[in-house]
Amino acid sequence: MTTPVVLDGSSLTIGDVVAVAAHRAPVTLAPDARARIARTQAVVAELVRRNAVVYGVTTGFGKLSDVAIPHDRLAELQVNLVRSHAAGVGPLLPEREVRAMMLLRANVIAKAYSGARAELADLLLGMLNAGLYP
Repeated sequence: MTTPVVLDGSSLTIGDVVAVAAHRAPVTLAPDARARIARTQAVVAELVRRNAVVYGVTTGFGKLSDVAIPHDRLAELQVNLVRSHAAGVGPLLPEREVRAMMLLRANVIAKAYSGARAELADLLLGMLNAGLYP
């Protein structure tokens, strides 16, 4: 069995990416990364609770960055963001490339700079470990 890769947001190597993308090494989220993500998510939740202006969380995106989103529509904003990116053009990417991108996105979440929840990293890693790809 291949040695598991543990994502902590700072130590991922090219060898780790190859192990996961090409050789299907299992991957997990480090406990310290999970704790950092939880702390960052708590900060975002507190900002939302205080009605603070947070780009892309309580405002629109791009040209709409100065448009405040009503509190009762914040979840809808995030769903619409995902939907706006749910399109593809051209041929499908090779499986290895998709696996690498999923791993890299989970690693960015592990850095805990975005306010994304650990559940998103868990979903990406669970899909990788199960052999499921978009």
